Amino acid sequence: MSKRFISFVTMVVLGSNVLFAQSVEQGRKFLYYERYKSARENFEKLLAANPNNIDATYWLGQTMLEQKDTVGAKNLYQKALQTNGNAPLILVGMGEMELREGKTNDARQRFETAISLTKGKDVEVFNAIGRANVDAKAGDATYAIEKLNQATQVKGFNSAETYIILGDAYRKQIDGGNAIQSYNKALALDPKMAAAKHKIGKIYLTQKNTELFLQNFDEALKLDPAYAPTYYELFYYWYFKDVNKAAPYLESFAANTDQGPDLEYTKTDFLFASGKFAEARDKAKSLITQYGAKVAPRMYKQVAYACDTLKDLSCANQYMADYFAKQNPDDVVSADYEELANLNLQTPGQEAQAFVNLQKAVDKDTVVDNKVKYINKAAALAKKLGDRKQEANWLGVAYNLKANPTQTDLYNWGMAHYQAGNYTTADSLFCNVYQGKYPDQIYGYLWCARAIQAEDTTMMNDKFAPAQEKLAEMAMKLDSTKYKSQAINAWAALTSYYNDVKKDPKTALSYIDKILSVDPANAFANQVRGILQKAATKPASPAPAPKKSGSGSTTSKSGTAAKK
Repeated sequence: MSKRFISFVTMVVLGSNVLFAQSVEQGRKFLYYERYKSARENFEKLLAANPNNIDATYWLGQTMLEQKDTVGAKNLYQKALQTNGNAPLILVGMGEMELREGKTNDARQRFETAISLTKGKDVEVFNAIGRANVDAKAGDATYAIEKLNQATQVKGFNSAETYIILGDAYRKQIDGGNAIQSYNKALALDPKMAAAKHKIGKIYLTQKNTELFLQNFDEALKLDPAYAPTYYELFYYWYFKDVNKAAPYLESFAANTDQGPDLEYTKTDFLFASGKFAEARDKAKSLITQYGAKVAPRMYKQVAYACDTLKDLSCANQYMADYFAKQNPDDVVSADYEELANLNLQTPGQEAQAFVNLQKAVDKDTVVDNKVKYINKAAALAKKLGDRKQEANWLGVAYNLKANPTQTDLYNWGMAHYQAGNYTTADSLFCNVYQGKYPDQIYGYLWCARAIQAEDTTMMNDKFAPAQEKLAEMAMKLDSTKYKSQAINAWAALTSYYNDVKKDPKTALSYIDKILSVDPANAFANQVRGILQKAATKPASPAPAPKKSGSGSTTSKSGTAAKK
């Protein structure tokens, strides 16, 4: 949600213009406090009295955008242009609509025309251009910064609002340092501007700096105890952590904001967060009945969540389907698909659809940690269903998404491939990646050897002996007591390999001796040692007698003739 911030400059006006100026300013104050219902009513009354009020028209359009009424805002600006085609603020308003539609060239032309018409001397026009480029997804933050800096050069400049929008533009560029500097400049012009402190707090909130964002939110409320947005942010912060701490902030927010459906929706959400699931369900249903087609689709979702928690699966599925049917696709969030997946898991025969919805959640979310959460959930489901190949695929996606995947992440990914019978991939992960990243951990050597052995149980694989040798070596090197059994098993495997595959009992016997050096009572080693000793000392079988040639002579291996 974007925010509209204004500076409150004392205005000296005369005569009948006093009421007009105060009324427009009052509407802008409502916007500042994010009281959109009151702001809209205020501007609509002004336009009912004077349809050609340019300022009221522009700000009504901005209010409509805050209420996500883009169609209404566009119609308003288009109609105003028919009678006030050269009104700079209306041109900027229409340019903002074009930005929202991706028509960046048309929008830029509108902005430049508005600047030209005001000869680059109207701070409000620069502010409007900056605001449009900050709020619209296709807006150009660099262009906004350029124009807002031009505004600060206008003679007599004293607009704290300009610096607020400038800070927002820097935030769009993910430049927190310059954003904070801009907000502080706004405070220098208007020391009571709680919005500036609030915005600084939001930056630290994004950075997860709890101490500083709470400090700045507290300072914002000291500057202006009526600043509802800060109460809401504090309520929302504690909503997920401690509902008892969240409750008083909700009360303060309710006391300083417009009454109406949005507030009732928030109260319904809080009932759910407080564990009052049946009350949340009933209140959401009553709001659906009360507001009908105008109700926020999220109330259908609220009923679904409550019913899911109350184990009423039929109700949950019905209301979740209603939610998706009524919600704007652009406003569907990744958690909505996660909830669908949760319902799929509880509905026999719909497990496969759970994977589809979890993939949609991954695709929808832009936060890596959230993507990984959904992927891990899908991997756990695949494991539960015994589909180790799919588990391995999901874990691989998660591993490659993470900036700093852990040793456990790699181990689980490799093991999923091993359990799925993807021995070649498991071999690659454990022998190459794991050993390379964690050379002081036994698991890379152990599962490398096991994957290669599983890959070819005949032991004919050229990688078999080196992997077992490495396992035994590292087991003794890393911790000869802890990993003795791993070394013994590797030596036993090498015994079989050299005796059975290579027909080399002497080398096989050397591994038996290694086993007995660390475990003299080892049953296997003691059982086969004598057998291998006999095989190792047994004289080589004589060469077969040479065949007689037709001339009565024999031919040696070197090809020379020999007589009997």
